[in-house]
Amino acid sequence: MTAALAFWLFAVVLLTAALMVITAKNPVHSVLWLITCFFNAAGLFILLGAEFLAMLLVIVYVGAVAVLFLFVVMMLDIDFRALRRGALNNLPLGLFVAGIILTETLLVATGWQAGQGVIVHEALAGPPAGMSNTQWIGSQLYTRYVFVFSMSGLLLLAAMVGAIVLTHRRRIGVKKQSIAAQTARTPAGTLGVGKAPLGQGVEL
Repeated sequence: MTAALAFWLFAVVLLTAALMVITAKNPVHSVLWLITCFFNAAGLFILLGAEFLAMLLVIVYVGAVAVLFLFVVMMLDIDFRALRRGALNNLPLGLFVAGIILTETLLVATGWQAGQGVIVHEALAGPPAGMSNTQWIGSQLYTRYVFVFSMSGLLLLAAMVGAIVLTHRRRIGVKKQSIAAQTARTPAGTLGVGKAPLGQGVEL
């Protein structure tokens, strides 16, 4: 009874916070609701016996990713009113594309059938005796699912490189440091010695 009550509590708070993430007008509030989602998802993982995944969710996503989102939202000078106006202008097209994707997903979910002898989902047994949950997850990731694990790392690397390329743009009027020009400087090109006549100034 206690586990069922905890599940419903975590699930209801998680769904409510997820709804607030996409409906909150202030982006900072959206990030704070996202942190609430992560904490409640970690509680659900603990109920499933996956305490290692719950710890990763709290340490990595709450302690690093969500905090990074919060700092980026607070430090960037973004005109959210203009952003909302642009989103409202593109709302009909977005709803049309979302409807097509939803229809395709429902057709696949209801009409697709696996071939004969194809295992679509194979449930993994729990950790064997004498092995902790963390050791079992590590052994499965680096043996049975090593290819999927490696491909997910490559996808994250490609996403990181794409984000750097998209945000790296030339700005006019901004001075940048040139290490090659600094190391190539010589005293002759840097210093100048001049004799000033008495009672007169020096033009630089």
